Amino acid sequence: MKRRRGALLESGCLRAWAAESRALADRWRAARCSGPGGAAAREVRLQRGAFGELLLRMRGLPPTLPALPLEFTILYNSLLFTGASDSAIKGEAEGIRQGLLRVLEACGGCGQDLSTEELWQKVLQEVTAEELQAPLHRLGALQAVWWLAASRLGSTTGLFRLLSHTKDGGRPLCSKGKNELLSLLKAWRVPAEEASLPLLQSTKDLKEILCTAAAFLQGLQELEAGNFPTAFSLLQEAAGGFCSKRVLAQIYVCLGCCTEQMGKPQTALQHLKRALQVDFQCLPALSHVAAVYHKLGETDAELQALALLYEALEKNPPAAASASPHFLIRTELLVHTPILSCLLRHRHPSEVKYLLAQRCLQDGRVTDAVEHYLDLLALLQEGLQQQVPLDGGSALPRIPEVFLEAASALEQAGRHHDAITVCEEVISRTTDLMPWILRVEERLEQPECPSPGAGLVDGHLSQKEESLCCLAWRAAGYLHQGWVWATLGKSKEAITQFSRECLEDAVSMCVCLSVPENLPEVEVLQKIRLLSLIGRGTQFLELGRHKEALFDFQHGLQISPGNPAAASYLVQALWKLDRKQEAAARWQKFSQIPAGEDGQLEGQKRPFPLYLVPCLKQATFPHRESLARSIQDYLGTTNQDPSN
Repeated sequence: MKRRRGALLESGCLRAWAAESRALADRWRAARCSGPGGAAAREVRLQRGAFGELLLRMRGLPPTLPALPLEFTILYNSLLFTGASDSAIKGEAEGIRQGLLRVLEACGGCGQDLSTEELWQKVLQEVTAEELQAPLHRLGALQAVWWLAASRLGSTTGLFRLLSHTKDGGRPLCSKGKNELLSLLKAWRVPAEEASLPLLQSTKDLKEILCTAAAFLQGLQELEAGNFPTAFSLLQEAAGGFCSKRVLAQIYVCLGCCTEQMGKPQTALQHLKRALQVDFQCLPALSHVAAVYHKLGETDAELQALALLYEALEKNPPAAASASPHFLIRTELLVHTPILSCLLRHRHPSEVKYLLAQRCLQDGRVTDAVEHYLDLLALLQEGLQQQVPLDGGSALPRIPEVFLEAASALEQAGRHHDAITVCEEVISRTTDLMPWILRVEERLEQPECPSPGAGLVDGHLSQKEESLCCLAWRAAGYLHQGWVWATLGKSKEAITQFSRECLEDAVSMCVCLSVPENLPEVEVLQKIRLLSLIGRGTQFLELGRHKEALFDFQHGLQISPGNPAAASYLVQALWKLDRKQEAAARWQKFSQIPAGEDGQLEGQKRPFPLYLVPCLKQATFPHRESLARSIQDYLGTTNQDPSN
């Protein structure tokens, strides 16, 4: 009698819970039809709580086989809302584990000490009740959602092997050369739905999302590993899958990056343009378009892409996309890997403005460069640089370098006094930092005399590098001012700027800080010192102070032996001092030394900072042919070997 009463009570509870579940499902469908927005998002939270509460009431009773299908349906719907209410699906779905344990309990087994993967294996191999097969398969699909979101592709593959084996008796479903996970997902038979147990997202839709996400995730993994043909095939598979326009555009961006790495820039451009056609708000695609055009050397197209990107960012800054309520579990919730975040990184407007300025300056479009740099300086003065992520992916260099590049553009545009003013801003700002830097360096030094290279651990090296950067920026400011005054014909003012004692202190500072000589900052300082010595020497020549000029050129050759500009000016200084035999001997010696690469630093063949390139051009010796003729004439008239 008691057993019968319990069965009747359980039957009544099941009917009540089933009715409540259907009512919640009807309420969700009505809310979903109202369209996206805040109301739908609130409804997701309410439904999550309501289904969660209903599930807790069911689990207050011991598990029985007749009740488990309804319990698993409620669990399925509850987990749909759990995944949809998060910006990304994270962690383990504890509800799934509890559901598997209740299945084992209902069948007289246990598995508390087993992992979730082991639990699935035990349940699918030991539970044979026909009424539980469809609920277990649906729950397995949700388990795959959580595992794919955690990039646990191996666990997902193992789960679908088990799900497929329960239907097909263990026969392998993947032929050689095919992707096993995709083959298993496609071959998986979706269980039929029951009208009495409504699902808020069909398992068929969930299967399509799983296939798309699995192809996308594996494509990204292969892309990161450098296996581009395999990555391309998987990403193409994902592009033909079940996803929103936003995700499809992201897949096309990845296809564009993949084909660009495969050496197919035109195909890459087609994919990137396709991304923009699918979703015009996919602004990272424009960034990649500009990068491809840059590699192709098509500057006009690159600048056009950057200008469009800047305009789009100004009008419509990127914002988080609102979630569509139509599908609770969506592909974008499953795919959020570091490489995807990197490929889809949104540029800040000031970064794009800098790229426009930089590319115009590099291409000799000085007027446009000046306009862009002045706009950028206005942005930076407003403090917008604080919004730019200072990570390795940012296109924006350190702020003093932007000012120095702007000064270089102004100088080339003939706006000499504006260039001097911008350089003065850099000098004053970095000079204010110098006492603080020096105090920090004193604390970093060891009490005893350190050996070369000591004290460069535990963050000391980065602090020393920062000190060298400040020295280099200040020295570059003086260097630019010196060349501007030289261009204006003001030799005395130019000599004053070239002679600033910071250039003397910079080299001694490098020694005091015990920094490695091959640091980029040290090489830049050495190059600045060389260019300043050449600049000052040329001004001494203009004033007829040939001995002082000769000393500067000799010093320059000590810093950079064989430098063609310093060597040529040295010969000219000797010639003007009427030391013609020595000049001819030097000329012949220097002519045998191959010229270095003007656009690179000597040590590691690193590119010059852009702000130094114009100074390098100004330091080039302009009278090489006429000086060579004069020396050849001299050698012809004396008819003697200058080496004797």
